[in-house]
Amino acid sequence: MAITKDMAISDIVREYPQTAQVFMAYGMGCLGCAAARFENIEQGAVVHGIDVDALINALNEIVKE
Repeated sequence: MAITKDMAISDIVREYPQTAQVFMAYGMGCLGCAAARFENIEQGAVVHGIDVDALINALNEIVKE
């Protein structure tokens, strides 16, 4: 399954724990905060000023490994 920008951050980290390191590397260190439970990847990326396409690519690369 490919990770998409409309998926919830918490769901992705729960399903693929290795993605936490990608979120952290992109400056999204608040994986345990309340917002991570209801924000999707695109919303979180926008709030943090992150290129969502680059983040999605990195997340999909790490789950392929």
